[in-house]
Amino acid sequence: MNSNNPPEPRLLSAERANSLLANISKIIKIINQKGGDFNKRLDDILQILLDYMGVEQGSIMVLEGRKLVVATASRREIIGKKQALDDESIAALAAKTAAPLFIPDISADPRFNNRRQRNQHYKKNALLSLPIFQDDQLLGVINITDKLGDKDLLQEDITYLLDFSSMIISTLVQQRLHQQLQRQKDTLRQKNRELKRQESLRDELYKMLIHDLKAPLAEVVANLDIMSYSISEENREFLAAAQMSCDRAVRMANNLVAINKLEDGKLVPCPEEVHPKALLEEALSALRGLARIKNVELILTAAEELPMVYVDRILILRVLQNLLTNALGYTTPGTKITAGCNYLRADGEVEFFVQDQGPGLAEDRQDKIFEKYSRLSDKQDALVGTGLGLYFCRLAVEVHKGKIAVTSKPGEGCRFYFLLRL
Repeated sequence: MNSNNPPEPRLLSAERANSLLANISKIIKIINQKGGDFNKRLDDILQILLDYMGVEQGSIMVLEGRKLVVATASRREIIGKKQALDDESIAALAAKTAAPLFIPDISADPRFNNRRQRNQHYKKNALLSLPIFQDDQLLGVINITDKLGDKDLLQEDITYLLDFSSMIISTLVQQRLHQQLQRQKDTLRQKNRELKRQESLRDELYKMLIHDLKAPLAEVVANLDIMSYSISEENREFLAAAQMSCDRAVRMANNLVAINKLEDGKLVPCPEEVHPKALLEEALSALRGLARIKNVELILTAAEELPMVYVDRILILRVLQNLLTNALGYTTPGTKITAGCNYLRADGEVEFFVQDQGPGLAEDRQDKIFEKYSRLSDKQDALVGTGLGLYFCRLAVEVHKGKIAVTSKPGEGCRFYFLLRL
C-alpha cells in the first residue's frame, strides 16, 4: 500500500497488544475455515475489526471491474451498493490516491459537498477509509466511523486499522482465487456439455451414414459381381478398379459400425476355435486381386505346429485385412508384403504380423499411429483411408486382451504385429 504520509510507528500497551493478538487469532481461524460462505466470513471479520477499533459503523468494499461494491457492512441495507472509482466518494478518493484517508470532520470537508448534512446515518464527525492493496493492485477499501464513547477517531487510528489490513487482504485474495476457480469450473462444465452434445451428434451422424451406405453398397457389390461373368477382357481392368473402390467403401462402413460399438462397449466378441494360418490365408485371398492391380506380391509365412486360437474370427480377420490394405496403400509396384504368424511358446502367445517394403515410419510417430484419424503420411491413394483402419485394429485387438504395435525405420518399411494370448 502506498501513502505520502505513512503513519509513525507506535508502541502498543500490553492490554492493546494482547487484544490485537487475540483478534488476529480469531481472524486467522475464520480465514482457515474450510467451506462456509465468503460473505459470512467477511461479516465476522468486520465485527472483530469494529470491536477492536471501538467503533459502531464500518464496511468492507471489494473492487469488481471499475466499481467498489459493498461486500459487508454494519448497515445491512447498503450491502451490494456500488460506487464507481471516479465517483466523488470517500472510498473512491482513498482508492484513487492509494493512501489512507482520515477526515476529522466530514461535515466541514468541501470535497464531499457537506455529505454529513445529506446523510443522517453518521453520528460522529470523523471517518477513516483505508485502501487495500496487494502488489500495487487494488483489492478493496475498509471504511470505519462513529467512534463509541465520548472520543472521536484520530489520525493515529490509521495504524490500528493497518493491523488488520493484511488479514483482510488474505481473505479477499482467497475469495478472488475461489471466484476465478469457479469461473474456470463453469467454463469447463459448459465446454464438457458442448463436447458431449457434439459427440452425440457425431454418433447420430455415424449411424445415419452407415445406415444409408449399406443398402446401395450391397447393391453395387452384387451388380459388379454379376458383371464380372460377362465383361470383356479389355474392360476387366476398369471392373477391378470399381470393385477395389467398392471394397474400400464397404470396409470403411464396417469399421465405423465396429468402432462405434467397441467405443461404447456394446460389441461383445463371439470367440471360436480357429487356426492362425487359416485366418491368414482367408485374409490374403480377399486382397490378392487388389495386390495384382498394384503389382505387389503377397507372401504367406507361418511357423510349423501353430496352436489353435480362440478368437472372434470376423473381428481378427478384419484386423488382418485392414493391416494388409494399409500396407498396399503405402507400398510401390514391384515390392512385397509378407503376412505371417509365429508361436511364442514361452509367453503363451501367438503373433500375427504384416511386413511391407514401404517408406517406413519415424519412431516418434509409432505410438500415435493407432490413434483415431491418425495416418502414416499425407499420401493420397485409393486404399489410404481416413485413419480409422488402424484405430479399429487397436480396439479389436484390445477387446481380445491383446496388444498391437509397429516397428519401423524410415525407408525400410513397417512391421505391424499383434499378440493374442492362448
